[in-house]
Amino acid sequence: MARQLRPVELDFVDTAPVRLVFATEVSASAEELYRALAEEVETMPQWFAAVKQARPLAGGAGREIRLAGGVRFQETILAKEPSTRYAYRVDTTNAPGMRALLEIWLLTPTANGTRVQWTFAADASAPVRVSLKLVRAGLGRSFRDAVRALDRRLAATPA
Repeated sequence: MARQLRPVELDFVDTAPVRLVFATEVSASAEELYRALAEEVETMPQWFAAVKQARPLAGGAGREIRLAGGVRFQETILAKEPSTRYAYRVDTTNAPGMRALLEIWLLTPTANGTRVQWTFAADASAPVRVSLKLVRAGLGRSFRDAVRALDRRLAATPA
């Protein structure tokens, strides 16, 4: 059953009870990474193993995401800043205990490519908050594996 979450804005990242931040550097350009994240939404399952389906909604103003294990999200895009930032909040989910969820992807060019930072900001019931902190390492590994897989995919794609 889908649950409506509290609508939050970008400033929620500063006040969220759970804030998990992960970063890695890859060789792809910020432009290529941004295009894959924000414009080629349907390709996400090809590089993010936890994602089984992704599709844009409302002409790109939102997304629907289905994860392995059956978790579903409907999201509203809050920031689309080419080559810099992509952010969205979850409006509805079937994940129990969630109250609010915001994710922000920051892309920062470096001398050798791009630093990718993913922030997962959430409010949830006490048991879910504890669970999120316990699975932190796994979420970080999933993020790094996904971004590195995307980097390999972009390197293999002719310009």
